[in-house]
Amino acid sequence: MKIISWNVNGIRAITKKNFFTDIEALNPDILCIQETKAQDDQVAEALKPLNGFHIYSNSAEKKGYSGTAILTKTKPLSISKGIGINEHDNEGRVLCAEYNNFYLVTVYVPNSGSDLKRLEYRQTWDLAFFNYLRNLEKTKPVIVCGDMNVAHHPIDLTHPKPNYNKSAGYMQEEIDGMDRLTKGGFTDSFRHFFPEKAEAYSWWSYRANARSKNVGWRIDYFLISKNFMPTIESAKIYNEIMGSDHCPVGVKLK
Repeated sequence: MKIISWNVNGIRAITKKNFFTDIEALNPDILCIQETKAQDDQVAEALKPLNGFHIYSNSAEKKGYSGTAILTKTKPLSISKGIGINEHDNEGRVLCAEYNNFYLVTVYVPNSGSDLKRLEYRQTWDLAFFNYLRNLEKTKPVIVCGDMNVAHHPIDLTHPKPNYNKSAGYMQEEIDGMDRLTKGGFTDSFRHFFPEKAEAYSWWSYRANARSKNVGWRIDYFLISKNFMPTIESAKIYNEIMGSDHCPVGVKLK
């Protein structure tokens, strides 16, 4: 089974590019999407050309903002939206599909913002999301994928020193949130297979030709419940695929 995660930065915009050709080439069994920037009916309309997938989405109350979706060839046992806390569930950031052997959660973690106005909220969110995942784990293992909006270690961004504690995505508070996940039972699948691999990024600014120079950040992850890691065969970043400021990332299950 191949699971792909992709922050598309607008589902309606990306489907006007090479999205459908890219998905055909990737051939995922499950595709998790973040930042749909569309309402549920608009997501369904945009994805009409795709055949063979059950499509589920969780849209923000604010139109044209945030939003997540799961496209899956195998119908899940159940689908749930949000983490069950009203203050965190109005932006369509979490969508969970239950399968026989695991839960699959796709997430678009709040960005602290260029002026860090949401950094405090982000810390509240991170703890609530961690608790939500741990609660799911009581039933069965969890695969979490999506845009976590944090570079975990210096190896995960091109310029760690000038960004540390100055830029959203590399504040110590955000790093602490990721530490809570990785120390609390979730394995960063890409680093499991490639502990030393540098210049492996999943997001690039649109400014200053950052992508062509590979000046980037790795902020898109697959985090796996530790007891489920033996079922993960490989992890990959598909940095050759364009269409968004993020590229797809993925795992294969044995």
